[in-house]
Amino acid sequence: MPLNWPPQFLFTVCQSGAEQVLKQEIAAGPVDARPAYSRPGFVTFKLEEPCQNPEQFHFPSTFARTHGFCLGKVIGESTSTLAKEVWALPAVEQMLANQTICDLHVWQRDARPPSVKGFEPGPTLLAGEVETVIRQHSPIEELRSMPDDPRPPSRRNRWVLDVVMVEPNEWWIGCHRATRRVDCWPGGVIPLVLPDHAVSRAYLKMTEAIAWSALPALPDDLCLELGCAPGGASQALLEHGLRVIGVDPAEVDSVVAEHPNFQYLRRRSAEVPQKALRGARWLAVDINAAPAYTLDAAEEIVTSKAASIRGMILTIKLSDWKLAGEMANYVKRVASWGYGDIRTRQLASNHQEFCLVALRSRGQRRVQRHSRRHSRADAAHPGKPQGPHLSKNM
Repeated sequence: MPLNWPPQFLFTVCQSGAEQVLKQEIAAGPVDARPAYSRPGFVTFKLEEPCQNPEQFHFPSTFARTHGFCLGKVIGESTSTLAKEVWALPAVEQMLANQTICDLHVWQRDARPPSVKGFEPGPTLLAGEVETVIRQHSPIEELRSMPDDPRPPSRRNRWVLDVVMVEPNEWWIGCHRATRRVDCWPGGVIPLVLPDHAVSRAYLKMTEAIAWSALPALPDDLCLELGCAPGGASQALLEHGLRVIGVDPAEVDSVVAEHPNFQYLRRRSAEVPQKALRGARWLAVDINAAPAYTLDAAEEIVTSKAASIRGMILTIKLSDWKLAGEMANYVKRVASWGYGDIRTRQLASNHQEFCLVALRSRGQRRVQRHSRRHSRADAAHPGKPQGPHLSKNM
């Protein structure tokens, strides 16, 4: 593998089990690259031509949690020796000479799919120990100390050195430009922990979806959620400050059902009365059904004259990975409803599924920022925060 710049090899990190669908997605996309080395949760690609403008490189992918340029790899048994070899790689030394490295990310590839045997993507004790040793050997004084706990995100529009622990004794070294909010976290995983008070794991998925998409919802906005039982996602929406109408024939946990800003409609999504749609500005759908059913349910709501849905968060289930090949059609269908800003991502907390967030236009995000700048600056309400803390710098 050539270690000189401009780079020609890419690394990608994905959910364990999603490697083949990631390869197919890239093969059908605008980046001219072919797969190279692959392990569960980790795939490299070789560009047909070296990237001449790395700072402007765009790698559109739903299933790549994060990506970057390969700089080499180190193999051995001693953590200290491997750490020294990281900084001695020719490509790393070249970046050091150009003073382009501003932060360090170290993480392990996913051991298994999310929630299987209790596994959740994110920081591990081993990765933390390895990062400490790598930083101790850093020739950059600013990188020698470990970040605070909880870890702050890396600064935007800076180069980050990546150490991907493909195996405990096999580290792949790369770098990426932190241009998106998810690029600012190791492995592209926003550091969230399912709190004890959450009634289901859907809380984690909704919290991550809101954080990743920067959903421009304002406090007291009304959100309709289809498939809400037992209420984890509704719980996250409520803690985000929204009012929620939850729809599901199954039972909702009493913690959510009794919330003053929650209204429970115990019925199927197709049976939602028109009057319940009045004033709804947001739609969330997480139904354990085929993508066509989820999209049918969403279309029924957003095309109703009684609703005025500004945006939506849809969880698209992939009972068969082959359904991912229809993603362009899913996006096209949502766009046909009048949504011009559509983003897709397989969240770190997703199972065999992906998240689709759609807004009427990108201008909605500017409106949200303007509203927040002019919102009240009164004191915070007393009481302990209930949800996971999210850095304002994400």
